[in-house]
Amino acid sequence: MQLLRLGAPGEERPAVRAEDGTVFDLSPLTGDIDGRFLAGGGIGAVREALAAGRLSPLDDPGDGTGLRVGAPIAKPGAVICIGQNYAAHAAESGAAPPKTPIIFFKHPNTVVGPYDDVLIPRGSVKTDWEVELGVVIGKTARYLESPEEALDHVAGYVVSNDVSERTFQVEQSGGQWSKGKCAETFNPLGPWLVPADEVRPQELGLRSFVNDDPRQESTTADMIFDVAYLVWHLSQYLVLDPGDLLNTGTPQGVALSGRFPFLKAGDVMEIEIGGLGRQRQALVQA
Repeated sequence: MQLLRLGAPGEERPAVRAEDGTVFDLSPLTGDIDGRFLAGGGIGAVREALAAGRLSPLDDPGDGTGLRVGAPIAKPGAVICIGQNYAAHAAESGAAPPKTPIIFFKHPNTVVGPYDDVLIPRGSVKTDWEVELGVVIGKTARYLESPEEALDHVAGYVVSNDVSERTFQVEQSGGQWSKGKCAETFNPLGPWLVPADEVRPQELGLRSFVNDDPRQESTTADMIFDVAYLVWHLSQYLVLDPGDLLNTGTPQGVALSGRFPFLKAGDVMEIEIGGLGRQRQALVQA
């Protein structure tokens, strides 16, 4: 089952793709796919409605060839990111693997649809791609007792592109990374949200491409800190709310490594995670 949102920016309507590929309208169940829907048992309600045949099909494949595909969750209250969570990526960045999770934030308004254009910021010469597993919180996580209970607080998983501007991030940062992470359109998300009980989060393959040329290829098994640990760890420092997005880090193969050129207007990024879908963005000048 895949939850998605279809329509123009600000006018998206909730939908679900069933196992046979049919896309159904979720408007009778909820106005949107957001924290309230996820915390209120929305995923279970969708399954029940599908099984009972109570939903109306949409004449749309939900793949961007019909209505625009928006981010699969409405604008989250927080976008929390983990830095250098793959040892090989830490090495290509010139850093030792972290001993504790590195946390930074993206502005929630960076979140856009999986096929929307990505805008290269004014003055940028080092815009970079980052394929990441996105974790969507489904239940408030506050001072969790152990990593073992953390996954019960996850609603589902998404493909996330943590687009970055490395000059802003490193050279103009003032010691923090968020200047290089918060430009408009810098977090394409989706194409859909897959419920947590249908995903094994540490057994997923990740890949990225620029202009059809391979860039990243790895697996979430190579994370330094796995999803359960991250959710537990974060809950000791902040409260994770339903609908919040957690980006869990990117593997090696980004432009920051020096092995590839940075992005320019006219380039096309594509990223994918096994079972969670594939997204595609054209780069245009802001």
